[in-house]
Amino acid sequence: MNNTWNKIIYKVGSSFYDKFFNTGIFLKTRKKIFQEVPFQSKQKILYVGIGTGADLEFINYVDYDITAIDYSPDMLDKAKSKFERSAIKFLEMDAQKMAFEDESFDYIVASLILSVVPDENKCFGEMIRVLKKDGRILIFDKFAPKDQKISLTKKLLRPFISMLGTDIGRSFEKLIIQNKQRIKVEKDNPVMLNGMYRYIEVIKLY
Repeated sequence: MNNTWNKIIYKVGSSFYDKFFNTGIFLKTRKKIFQEVPFQSKQKILYVGIGTGADLEFINYVDYDITAIDYSPDMLDKAKSKFERSAIKFLEMDAQKMAFEDESFDYIVASLILSVVPDENKCFGEMIRVLKKDGRILIFDKFAPKDQKISLTKKLLRPFISMLGTDIGRSFEKLIIQNKQRIKVEKDNPVMLNGMYRYIEVIKLY
């Protein structure tokens, strides 16, 4: 995967994304996760890879200071059209190289982004950089099973599925190794499809 290819994939996918990822089990899971987040009105919240804005629909977004970024202008346009009367700041931006100062946000929402960016380590590192001390990263995504090798079937399918703009074999446990001194995993729950999809909360220690 690379940014150029992803931009093409999500240009095509923007027209039907909500029909797959904002309905059924995805809708039920995302709604449960994000309606329970205790955001505070004065906190600054960053949505990384906002897509069509599906996650914003589950919170009282008018009460919060929200910035939402996405690399795909087509996905971003879909999100903007849903919330055109809101104060949400929508920005076209690469999640692997964010144009924000260090420690700018209290919360970062990373929903289905770490499995689609070309370099998940760069993306996660940037999230940590722009997050304030004691801030939280909320992650909803698919990862390889903990302490298990991915199945032969997944190994064979992985390169083909990657052509569709997502990776089914990434390990969250490997992702945190480089930053394990700076962060703490406070929650890691299987939420969908036999644990393939997980909800993870990470707190920044310093």
